Amino acid sequence: MLLILLVSSALYGCGGDEKSSGDGGKSGDNGDPKVLIFGRGGDSVGLDPATVTDGESFKVTKNIFETLVKFGEQDTEVNPGLAKKWEVSDDGLTYKFMLQDGVKFQDGTDFNADAVVKNFERWMNGNADKFPYYGSMFGGFKGDEGHVIKEVKAADDMTVEFVLKRPQAPFLKNIAMSPFAIVSPKAIDELGDKLAETPTDGGTGPFKFVEWKRNDKIVIEKNEDYWNKDLPKLDQVVFKSIPENSARLNALISGEIDLADGVNPSDASKVEGDDNLQLFERPSMNVGYLGLTSTRKPFDDPKVRQAINYAINKQEIIDAFFEGKAEMAKNPMPPVIGGYNDDIEPYEYNPEKAKELLAEAGHKDGFKMELWAMPVPRPYMPDGQKVAEAIQADLAEVGIEAKIVSYEWATYLEKAKNGEADAFLLGWTGDNGDADNFLYVLLDQDNIGSNNYSYYKNDEVHKILIDAQTEVDPGKREELYKKAQEIIHEDAPWVPLAHSTPLLAGSAALKNFKPHPTGSDWLGAVDME
Repeated sequence: MLLILLVSSALYGCGGDEKSSGDGGKSGDNGDPKVLIFGRGGDSVGLDPATVTDGESFKVTKNIFETLVKFGEQDTEVNPGLAKKWEVSDDGLTYKFMLQDGVKFQDGTDFNADAVVKNFERWMNGNADKFPYYGSMFGGFKGDEGHVIKEVKAADDMTVEFVLKRPQAPFLKNIAMSPFAIVSPKAIDELGDKLAETPTDGGTGPFKFVEWKRNDKIVIEKNEDYWNKDLPKLDQVVFKSIPENSARLNALISGEIDLADGVNPSDASKVEGDDNLQLFERPSMNVGYLGLTSTRKPFDDPKVRQAINYAINKQEIIDAFFEGKAEMAKNPMPPVIGGYNDDIEPYEYNPEKAKELLAEAGHKDGFKMELWAMPVPRPYMPDGQKVAEAIQADLAEVGIEAKIVSYEWATYLEKAKNGEADAFLLGWTGDNGDADNFLYVLLDQDNIGSNNYSYYKNDEVHKILIDAQTEVDPGKREELYKKAQEIIHEDAPWVPLAHSTPLLAGSAALKNFKPHPTGSDWLGAVDME
């Protein structure tokens, strides 16, 4: 019995001896546990889904916590989740959700309407520092003029009602997003702010949290009492941080991991030529960009921002670092999103025009600046350091001396959010497939200090984006978003760079893995041969 316990501990205790199911025989043979080791480029920032904004965090929380409604397997259509059905009033102000029966949190407490109310009350009584996504998606917090939610109440034990102050067209898509997963009231009461570090058994999802070793790995294991009795297929998932793309692919080839995120486009043929591997393409719904902090001189001048747009050879960057797995960006949102304005003429690569604008802005001899490069590969930018070096060379051609700096990922995000960067490389993978999730979240003045890292502010854009949220006619909404993109294009708070098609590679033994366009992959149905 002692020997059995020791073996079990080695497999599930995650000391560093875990082996992928693809290494040394098929998983499941002789009753061996099915273990998936998922290699990724960076660590999570936190594991309380409401407090984070980074994709590496949501990769994990997506599998521990669940939302009232959820997206389709590989799209952003709204499907039942913890709510089995819902009704919307004719005026678009009241949403009534009927909840799944018999669902329990992993701590053994019941999932019910009161739990939903407690979560939303927690978020709406917070602030942008605590819950950045909540403010971005629902117009602020309780007491704020723009806050769209008037009330959340339990109609009965298994029915919850949301009453809105004004219609919000993307409301259902918003609450399907990972940040709005429902956490056990017991966990909220016992852990509070510590939930981000130790989520314990606060979810209803197919997997339970086991261990987190910073910058190394996060381990989750099968929830034996999951309410969908046929799932999950895997016994354990290990999210392994391997920052270097090539090192991650080598780990996959050698059998150390079973799935690798962030495969270099140049390595696609290597994967496709190996019978032991398979290549995955994540449906594209992203943008990679160079943000220009508009409150810092000289970037407070639109002519300077326009000049930088003209100075950068975007096509050369895409050819060099995306290997054909991206298209050039001209807008802050990708073409797959409704309301995309294809009539906008992109800033061409024109160094002479850039110099002309710099001279008009009083910078004939250029200026010095800091250029922040991401320390980790992201789906929208495989190698931030190399992209930064290419931009640095382009800026030098027009007299701008850019010093490349970087920080650890969580610090990078925090400092950029606080407006400390002159210019910074970043990007966004859409959360819900709606234009609001790009334009309002990333570029509206309501979100300065949260997801609006460029500190861009334009009152006309703000009015258009609020009108677009309230407008329920899809055609009218799209026209509003097209108008907003015209103004943003002229103001140039960003240099939109690319819309990528992110690549992943996996062991041939990996079954039913379906990369999601949001970048948050649900692993409940994934299996290993």
